Amino acid sequence: MTSKTDNKLIVVGALKGAHGVRGEVRVKSFTADPEDLFTYGPLTDADGRVVLTPLSARPGNDHFIVATREQKQKEEWDALKGTLLHVLRAELPEADDGEFYIEDLIGLEVFTTGDVAEGRVKSVQNFGADDLLEVQLVTGGHSVFVPFTLLDVPEIDFAKRRVVIPELANWAETEPDQ
Repeated sequence: MTSKTDNKLIVVGALKGAHGVRGEVRVKSFTADPEDLFTYGPLTDADGRVVLTPLSARPGNDHFIVATREQKQKEEWDALKGTLLHVLRAELPEADDGEFYIEDLIGLEVFTTGDVAEGRVKSVQNFGADDLLEVQLVTGGHSVFVPFTLLDVPEIDFAKRRVVIPELANWAETEPDQ
């Protein structure tokens, strides 16, 4: 049985452009073990279209140099520079005990105390410091950002599809117009 999250596309890397003139491409891995990127099979764009199917990969400076099944010219690979590479969530290995994929947080209901949801995790962002949960509030129609720390988000329950953010109201307060 496949769940809705199994069909979700997860970003695992990005194209950095062509490598030389022999059809190889440079790929940046976002996986915990960078070489794992090439074990998932075809890598797709955000719409699920295959961008590249790795045949072999060797390390570069901060990327991998990849030979692919897809035959593209240097200019074609360079035009794809910056393309995010995805795999189906179902293709990723199960997370170890006490670990999870950040993407699995999206869609979880947000509670402060009690049993009434006050929002839903809309996204997980990182603007250069640490991860932030973007919470779409049930009331007000806007979203707020909450630091994704143990202090601010002390409980995550995937079985119940919920997170607890006791001080959500503090993050939801708006500053007066100046």
